[in-house]
Amino acid sequence: MLYTDYDHPPYRPPSEAGSLLLRVTRGCPWNQCTFCSMYKDTSFERRPLDEIFQDIETARRIYGAGPRTVFIGDSNSLVLSPETLAKILGHLYEHFPTTERVTSYARSRTLCKKSIDELRLIRQAGLTRLHVGLETGNPELLKEIKKGATPEQMVEGCLRAKEAGFEVSLYVLAGIGGEEKWQQHADGTAAVLNQVDPHFIRIRTYVPTPYSPLWDSVQNGSFQLASAETILREQRRLVEWLNVTSQYLSVLQTIDKALDDLQQDTRYREVLEQKRYLTRL
Repeated sequence: MLYTDYDHPPYRPPSEAGSLLLRVTRGCPWNQCTFCSMYKDTSFERRPLDEIFQDIETARRIYGAGPRTVFIGDSNSLVLSPETLAKILGHLYEHFPTTERVTSYARSRTLCKKSIDELRLIRQAGLTRLHVGLETGNPELLKEIKKGATPEQMVEGCLRAKEAGFEVSLYVLAGIGGEEKWQQHADGTAAVLNQVDPHFIRIRTYVPTPYSPLWDSVQNGSFQLASAETILREQRRLVEWLNVTSQYLSVLQTIDKALDDLQQDTRYREVLEQKRYLTRL
């Protein structure tokens, strides 16, 4: 039997590869970040509760009670009211009672607008982890990429989420400062991360994608992509300035070895540049 009506979120974090995907909104309510091409052809909307409940029931018929982790999409589920999210989570756990982790993307600005009591209500209803795109902690770069939040708002939103009991996973966009502003990117990002001390720090390397404003800047030469060597130096500087207890997917020894190899072997530089479009640092 084909379940053609099930509405899958089109995107999810890499760490949610094995999760059941549940779509409660469509698109992105902000949708202005210059580096992003996601949701550009999707108008933002909140899905009706009956549609979401139907998808939960359909997922139970497809997967049984097996999935232990669930990701809720699309880009910022916390724009829904706490009461609505609590109803969705209640229906989800009713059909998947052995679920161990339920996660969602969230914007720091949205977290700032929620009271601690509202965030605690959502957390107690069963949402356990939030994936937040920091990208950079430098105020100038945040404005340039139109992230829609200041470093102070990034810190406040994430600290509020932690206070409410959420695990917080912060995403850093390596190379978003380009060849020119990598140091200020690293320093500003370290400053925010040190204040938040998130549970997880995840690194993605900026790759220009069509249908995003920054793609046009790369094509016309007004934005110079950071080289593989520059990204490694940026990441090394970032790690050196960190003072956190977070899980961080990188080590200084690995970065230093890569920098040495770049100095000694030009072919290695070419390999790294080719892998920019295949892997994330």
